[in-house]
Amino acid sequence: MQAITVESVDRHTRKRLFLVLLAVSLLLTGLLAVGIWVVIFHSSQSLLYKSTVVILVAGVLTTVGVAASGLLGIFLTLLRCRRVTVLQGPMRVALNLFFPLVFAVGKLLQIDRDLIRRSFIEVNNQLVRAMQLHLQPRELLLLAPHCLQLAECPHKITADMENCRRCGRCPVNSLLQIRDAYGIGVGIATGGTLARALVKKYRPRAIVAIACERDLTSGIQDANPIPVLGVTNLRPHGPCYNTTINIEKVKQALEHFLDGAANRM
Repeated sequence: MQAITVESVDRHTRKRLFLVLLAVSLLLTGLLAVGIWVVIFHSSQSLLYKSTVVILVAGVLTTVGVAASGLLGIFLTLLRCRRVTVLQGPMRVALNLFFPLVFAVGKLLQIDRDLIRRSFIEVNNQLVRAMQLHLQPRELLLLAPHCLQLAECPHKITADMENCRRCGRCPVNSLLQIRDAYGIGVGIATGGTLARALVKKYRPRAIVAIACERDLTSGIQDANPIPVLGVTNLRPHGPCYNTTINIEKVKQALEHFLDGAANRM
């Protein structure tokens, strides 16, 4: 079977990919649970053993049912571009609990992991936009990776962004311009631990995060239930080295949350 890569799939297909894999994952989990139930009841195991298995299978089927209602909520949200409040809990169960299984199914089908991650990010972004949040600048945090800084720059910004000399040779100067124009919080993270510390420091109601597909995916899940709009970085020199960003996409993500921000830059 030929592997499915990011380059071979268009944007609209990407958005559907995660949802299809999630539906397949739920179906396989449900069928497996039912299969175990049938096998156990046709075996000569003790009543205690059968009862234990029944309880476990019932729990799995209940979880699958909750996640299935969450999948329905995701579909409805994407179709209506409006939040389905009553299904927010089941949606979180579907997106977070079954995410590893989605990767397992994708691996069996030889689908590129970054393609699955990108599909997840696009679905997440549309769900966040459907929330229609309108925030003050102090309620919004822009998180960016340290690899945006020029590798040979001696003025390291991970401890303090003000160390930047604003020479314009890397995107950090643009991030500082955005911070000054919009009045938002901006943090540079070297990894998940520092990113969580920045979230704890700023206590935002929403986050715009810049990172690669892998870090964005884990960051979106770690920040839950804080909504995160993800912007994938550009990697002309490979991962984690002199990466860059589409500044316009970052501005659009910020302006989704900030009323009247469009004219600030």
